[in-house]
Amino acid sequence: MLDRSKVKLGIAPIAWTNDDMPDLGAENTFEQCISEMALAGFTGCEVGNKYPKDAVVLKKALDLRGMQICNAWFSTFLTTKPYEETERDFIRHITFLKEMGAKVVGVSEQGHSIQGTDKSIFRDKYVMNDEEWEMLCTGLNKLGKVAKDMGISLCFHHHMGTVVQTAAEIDRMMENTDPELFGLLFDSGHLAYCGEDYMAVLKKYADRIKHVHLKDIRPEMVEKVKAENLSFLDGVRLGTFTVPGDGAIDFKPIFDVLEETGYEGYVLVEAEQDPAKANPFEYALKARQYIAEVSGL
Repeated sequence: MLDRSKVKLGIAPIAWTNDDMPDLGAENTFEQCISEMALAGFTGCEVGNKYPKDAVVLKKALDLRGMQICNAWFSTFLTTKPYEETERDFIRHITFLKEMGAKVVGVSEQGHSIQGTDKSIFRDKYVMNDEEWEMLCTGLNKLGKVAKDMGISLCFHHHMGTVVQTAAEIDRMMENTDPELFGLLFDSGHLAYCGEDYMAVLKKYADRIKHVHLKDIRPEMVEKVKAENLSFLDGVRLGTFTVPGDGAIDFKPIFDVLEETGYEGYVLVEAEQDPAKANPFEYALKARQYIAEVSGL
């Protein structure tokens, strides 16, 4: 069982209000979102599109509910824009995270990404050339140094539809980045979605994992997306993702590896669904009960 003094449990607001498709959860307020997170038994969260931008206002609202920010997505464009543009925005982003007390920042390379487009998630994924790989890894090392100097750990969120999606792409990125400056955000759902052995990735990089997303999948919906050449966003609307305990992934082995390797930090439920079909509070409670049973958290 995981040690509660070392591992904390959070949940992402994307189940209440979707950043990529604002119509999903448009009716749900920021206050409802964080209140239901706390009521379901979570103590951490990431940042959603309805969260106050003022750190003082946001911290007060979270403190009232016993919540804290543990991470916030940052989009890099290291393969398509000048490095300096990404670094400028990155410094602003982690300055805010530092004010909120977060220890990590999760980044995702959005150069050439198709995750927010209508392109087929399985057929149309972009594959980088050697020059682009060099740009990405060099840029990530630089950002890692910036983050470390500011007291934040940089970790990379591998993601469907982006240039780092597969196990082989994760390997190449990890082999060409400095372990002292750069870690991995492990996401079970994205690896399962693209057919990779998520347990193998977890075991291989356990000592460099700085943040964990607990995401489950519905295989029948993934197959529909694949068969009909649908987009990532189409899949979200259909219900490709769900919370731990409701899909196909057995999370007990994941928690066992995290325990064995001494993981410290947040494990965070992140399952973007249509709130009109999957009530966020109901699914948060379902995830919380399941995680308690299999992890001890």
